[in-house]
Amino acid sequence: MENIVATYKKLGFLTALDDFGAGYAGLNLLARLQPDLIKIDMELLRDIHLSSSRQVIVSGLVSIARQLSITVLAEGVESEAELTVLRAAGITLFQGYYFAKPALMSLASVTSSDRSLAVG
Repeated sequence: MENIVATYKKLGFLTALDDFGAGYAGLNLLARLQPDLIKIDMELLRDIHLSSSRQVIVSGLVSIARQLSITVLAEGVESEAELTVLRAAGITLFQGYYFAKPALMSLASVTSSDRSLAVG
């Protein structure tokens, strides 16, 4: 996998680690692959506003990513309370039901400026 990622980078592609913090997508993989983006797994972010331990972990991940020049995206944001905590941690890219539900062959309408940072 390391060779594939290195080849993609040489060709100018950006690379991402999906579901970071779940299963095999952890710190060792981050150190080996050095992706351009990590998508923090939604299970780690669920109800983060109610969990100081999750807040500390996410804050640490954001700090590590910043020092490695890796962009962070928060997956599965479902509430304004979660969004507020994640923004305070320094995350600027988000996706989840708070912004739009999945829809076949359509684009979600975005009405709030708070939701302008959402990505599909």
